[in-house]
Amino acid sequence: MSIFHKILYFFQRHGYYVCQRIADRIGIRAKVVRTSFMYLTFVTVGFGFALYVFLAFWIRIKDLIYTKRSSVFDL
Repeated sequence: MSIFHKILYFFQRHGYYVCQRIADRIGIRAKVVRTSFMYLTFVTVGFGFALYVFLAFWIRIKDLIYTKRSSVFDL
């Protein structure tokens, strides 16, 4: 087995152990904890992108409404 697979196996084993410990503590199955972490990851990535698009839209609207005029003759 290559060194990459050994490292990957190490992190998977200990990562699943963390999910197992959390599940044992709460009293639910570990599969539910793992899928919850996956769904939470997708939601947070989507939320960050949606926030970025919203802020870009807001800044664009602000720039269209509030334009800087250098003199009275620019009206």
